[in-house]
Amino acid sequence: MLVSGSFKNIITHYINVLFLRGLSIKTLTLLGFSLVLLPLIIALLYSSSQVNHLAQQGSQAIFNVAELVETNRQLSASANKMQRFAGQYIVLQESGLLTFYQENKSDFTELLTNKAAQYQQAELNRLSTQIISHIKAIDKLLSEKANQQQTLSDIEQKFKSISQDMQQIELLSDQLINQQVEYMQSSADKVTTTIWQSLAIIPFSVLLAVIFALLILRPLRQLSSKIKRLEQGHFEDKISFKGTKEIKEIADALELMRSRLHSLELQKSSFIRHISHELKTPLAAIREGTELLYDNSVGSLNAEQQEVTNIIKLSVSRLQQLIEDLLDFNIVLDSTSLQDAQQVNFTNLLTQCLKLRQLDIQSKQLKISTECQALTLKTNSKQLSVILDNLLSNAIKYSPINGEITITAQAQQQQVVISITDQGPGIEPELQQKVFEAFYHGPTPEQSPIKSSGLGLTIVKELLMRLDGDINIANLSPPEHGLTIQLALPVNP
Repeated sequence: MLVSGSFKNIITHYINVLFLRGLSIKTLTLLGFSLVLLPLIIALLYSSSQVNHLAQQGSQAIFNVAELVETNRQLSASANKMQRFAGQYIVLQESGLLTFYQENKSDFTELLTNKAAQYQQAELNRLSTQIISHIKAIDKLLSEKANQQQTLSDIEQKFKSISQDMQQIELLSDQLINQQVEYMQSSADKVTTTIWQSLAIIPFSVLLAVIFALLILRPLRQLSSKIKRLEQGHFEDKISFKGTKEIKEIADALELMRSRLHSLELQKSSFIRHISHELKTPLAAIREGTELLYDNSVGSLNAEQQEVTNIIKLSVSRLQQLIEDLLDFNIVLDSTSLQDAQQVNFTNLLTQCLKLRQLDIQSKQLKISTECQALTLKTNSKQLSVILDNLLSNAIKYSPINGEITITAQAQQQQVVISITDQGPGIEPELQQKVFEAFYHGPTPEQSPIKSSGLGLTIVKELLMRLDGDINIANLSPPEHGLTIQLALPVNP
């Protein structure tokens, strides 16, 4: 299979390089259709010509056989009449009978001569000459005034010799008929061979059709692959194609778009990194000062001041959460440093993510149950870590106190299927697709005073698309409460 694929690639490359570079798809399609159709038309015309030739030969052979049979019948009938009229003339001596004899003799001789001249066989010529000599002897006996009885006996003997020669002629005729039949059979075999030879052109035409289909479809598939990579945010690979004029134009347009998107992406990533860093520095000071005020470290506060300080504290925490989400979202936008895939041990990666969320888990006294197979998949560990962290964060946020979170992972048909199930309120079916939209805010859980940024599941969806993965959300069936989020990632993308 590998050799066959390489052979097709070589043929496609050299045909493209030597003959078809620069042609339009329309011209290439018409050329391919013509080259595929031309051998079929030639084969059809040649086969039709051979079949028509066989039909003509067959009809001629049938005509020859019929003519030969009819000639034999006429010769036999004329010979019988000659013998009868000659015998009657010897007995009755009436001139009219002699005239009838002469007429039949003339017909017989003409038929015999024509037959010998038509078929040009030595044996047939010899028999014809011998019969004519017998007839001449009979003519001589009829003209002589000899003993009637003896003359009649001699004439019967001559006609007996003619009859024997006629039997030999009939045998020769049968041989001629057999030759005609064998010739027809041979011609039919030749036509059959010709037809099979013509059919042998069909695989050649199919091969041409496959080659031209590859010439047309292969660059389109490559373009489709490049467009898919652009859709996934891979802007670093330059797009260039050598093929038809239309493909080159599309490739040039895609390359221009890729270059601009890459430039915009770098600007966005740089801006987000810069603004996030600039915001985190004063935010840290504000948060530290707020904590000192809230803890009465710089003096006691009255009830109104304590409430204002609490509002500032919550707002600072929300702002910090927004900045962290922006940094995570920047991972989605920044495709320049996260494209290298590596072998990732899923159990180890999950353990690291759980450690980062350990304080949140303990604060709500949650139980974490894991049922994960020993799995290794080729992926981007940082992107997958961000995905798991966001999903764990949501599961922890919406789980009730003393609740349970179940995490499973197993291999299914070249995929790793990961499920995270909590015991929270779930998501209404009509909202399950909206939660992936950027900045969409679902209902805030009662235990969480900080409102979500609305970017968490958007980040998860975008990163999964880049990893060729998929995500599904489903509420648990009543009377159970909770939500299951299921991920599917390829083992080797």
